Amino acid sequence: MADQVKIGIIGGSGLYKMEALKDVEEVQVETPFGSPSDALIVGTLEGTRVAFLARHGRNHTYMPSELPFRANIYAMKSLGVEYLISASAVGSLKAEAKPLDMVIPDQFIDRTKNRVSTFFGEGIVGHIAFGDPICRNLATVLSEAIESLNLPDVTLHRGGTYVCMEGPAFSTKAESNLYRSWGATIIGMTNLPEAKLAREAEIAYATLALVTDYDCWHPDHDSVTVEMVIGNLQKNAVNAQRVILETVRRLSHNPPPSDAHSALKYAIITPLDKAPVATKEKLSLLLKKYL
Repeated sequence: MADQVKIGIIGGSGLYKMEALKDVEEVQVETPFGSPSDALIVGTLEGTRVAFLARHGRNHTYMPSELPFRANIYAMKSLGVEYLISASAVGSLKAEAKPLDMVIPDQFIDRTKNRVSTFFGEGIVGHIAFGDPICRNLATVLSEAIESLNLPDVTLHRGGTYVCMEGPAFSTKAESNLYRSWGATIIGMTNLPEAKLAREAEIAYATLALVTDYDCWHPDHDSVTVEMVIGNLQKNAVNAQRVILETVRRLSHNPPPSDAHSALKYAIITPLDKAPVATKEKLSLLLKKYL
């Protein structure tokens, strides 16, 4: 694969493949952090080469807590990805964010427990700035793509806070109401580790959050059936593919600048000439422009 792939897509629950991809090849990527969730599918979308990864595996075999987050992001970086769109199924914590709506969050709250969300350690210490965890410019491109499509039954919510919980069980009502009291908009189980690792990998990252249902705070939640959720997942997957297609078209014509692309410039605390050789080799893909 001679050409670098600048745009990556991670598909969440319900989005296991991109129907519109042409000239497809499966790429097996081994990383210093193990194997990704699945083979990366590299193909052409709107004339642009992109890489697609099914976050949970194409047969949904990984729980959120089991995901090889580091391998997934490292694999994208190894293909040359500079912009990463993460499509994710979420529950809504606000009445106005209704099922089938799309949210482009700009903040996260971390409620995960035992997930490694950094490439650093083993003799190299790095502290990225993460006050704004989403690339604003990529989020703007994504939002404008959604607005241009006028999708039926879909309202776009620009901005908002994504609570990232451990899972795999959903929230208790007490937890759900706590998150609402914090002003959070949506809840999911996967995007915060991705966002942290993408920032360390100097990849611009944005979440396309697809609301499947209201979280359990909602008085109508008890009447939600599995069939309703699956139906919403399927509709969301169709809508997400249209949004991603339009976003890729816009990105390929006018890729925006991103602060993420220089995120490590002042983040690495350890003098690299004093760092362990093995760790420098392990992280050479991330560190090469600073070595």
